[in-house]
Amino acid sequence: MPIDYLKRILTSKVYDVAVESPLDPAPQISARIQNKVLLKREDTQQVFSFKLRGAYNKMANLDAATLKRGVIAASAGNHAQGVALAAKRLGCRAVIVMPTTTPRVKVDAVRRLGGEVVLAGDSFSDAYLRAKEIEQEEKLTFVHPFDDPDVIAGQGTIGMEILRQHSGPIDAIFVAIGGGGLISGVAAFVKSLRPEIKIIGVQTEDSNAMMRSIKAGRRITMNDVGLFSDGTAVKQVGVETFRLAREYVDDYIAVDTDAICAGIKDVFQETRSVLEPAGALALAGLKRYAALHEWKNKTLVAITCGANMNFDRLRFVAERADVGEAREAVFAVTLPEKRGSFLRLCEAVGKRSVTEFNYRISDPETAQVFVGLTISSPSEPEKIANMFRKKGFPTLDLTLNEMAKTHLRYMVGGHSGLAKHEQLLRFEFPERPGALMRFLTAMSPTWNISLFHYRNQGDDYGRILVGIQVPPDDKKQFKEFLDTLGYPHWSENENPAYRLFL
Repeated sequence: MPIDYLKRILTSKVYDVAVESPLDPAPQISARIQNKVLLKREDTQQVFSFKLRGAYNKMANLDAATLKRGVIAASAGNHAQGVALAAKRLGCRAVIVMPTTTPRVKVDAVRRLGGEVVLAGDSFSDAYLRAKEIEQEEKLTFVHPFDDPDVIAGQGTIGMEILRQHSGPIDAIFVAIGGGGLISGVAAFVKSLRPEIKIIGVQTEDSNAMMRSIKAGRRITMNDVGLFSDGTAVKQVGVETFRLAREYVDDYIAVDTDAICAGIKDVFQETRSVLEPAGALALAGLKRYAALHEWKNKTLVAITCGANMNFDRLRFVAERADVGEAREAVFAVTLPEKRGSFLRLCEAVGKRSVTEFNYRISDPETAQVFVGLTISSPSEPEKIANMFRKKGFPTLDLTLNEMAKTHLRYMVGGHSGLAKHEQLLRFEFPERPGALMRFLTAMSPTWNISLFHYRNQGDDYGRILVGIQVPPDDKKQFKEFLDTLGYPHWSENENPAYRLFL
């Protein structure tokens, strides 16, 4: 007998623990992509995720004897918190098996709610296998994070709320997919009442088991999954969620890490809330899908499904957000190793805002400079690279180069036998357009620049580390130069890190 999801969703018991989350307009994003964007704010639930809906609905439908024995779950974090909160509310034991890669903020949150945490494996699928073993050993009841009709129905209440909160037309709802519970519930409800609304699933490029399964016509198992979006790092989708997705989901799109980081930044600028990667996945997909299909003036909903972000991860997110939003391009530019080349490069950059300059003298003939620039569209990097080449600077566009973005930009440098008579100085100057260019033009062309590092950190002050080769006979002149330059500066010649690495 087919499951009546419409009835199950309408009679779900989620509101014992969940609130009806806001459906907030996102005016800045809307203006930028020329579509009306609405954010379904599941990150505002008391466990900062939608997962408590399905977990509680499942557990509230268990009989008293089953609850008394206790429950067990496998989760990357958010389902775990939902199960722990539901167990606390219902007065039963909850054992949660979590991957060892789970952010500490989620592990600590589960323990605070009274859940017993067991860490096992590198992904949800690994944790799931261990949880099934404990289920048999201790006679507990397994609460599946996605492949269960009651869990799916609980998540489906989000779709019910969206239709109730927005009476006007909706063109598409974008939903993040891990195992498929959220999109299955939302799609089952929405398609039953408003079949004209498109349901679009969003996955990461390195964790896209649902997309691969749909294409193959059967559930496939991925050998490895990307862990940046840990909340959707699932190697195999559920039997029931796969069936529902095949029946109700209209389309899918995959996005990369940079696009997710840009989505996190977008939501922060709109709401001052910080989403986790999985929480921003739907918005990242919405933006990409709208751009690919050249949508304009449509009403689009993205479910922001979680905000359990490790604080330490924000450093990486901030670094990559501008690339994901096509706001930064990075290049390797080759210059002749002679005085004035650096200034000629800056003149070629012109009025563009510089985000980064990295350089260390290493060859007597040529210099390799790592350059970051602010851009306004994805087509600009190629144009800028061609402009540099026409100016006589061989250039490699690194904007889409993962190794360069993750590692190389921090590794430009090293010991150099060519850096004779080097004076290493650290400067600060007010961060405003053109400030870096003014700094460079103020420097005397008499001395060779042997090292340069600048990174725009979004602060009020720019910070530069520069090596200048000053012959011993020029030390007095160099001191006078520093005095007249007008920027606060500090000598780093005796810094032990300089001695070790540069």
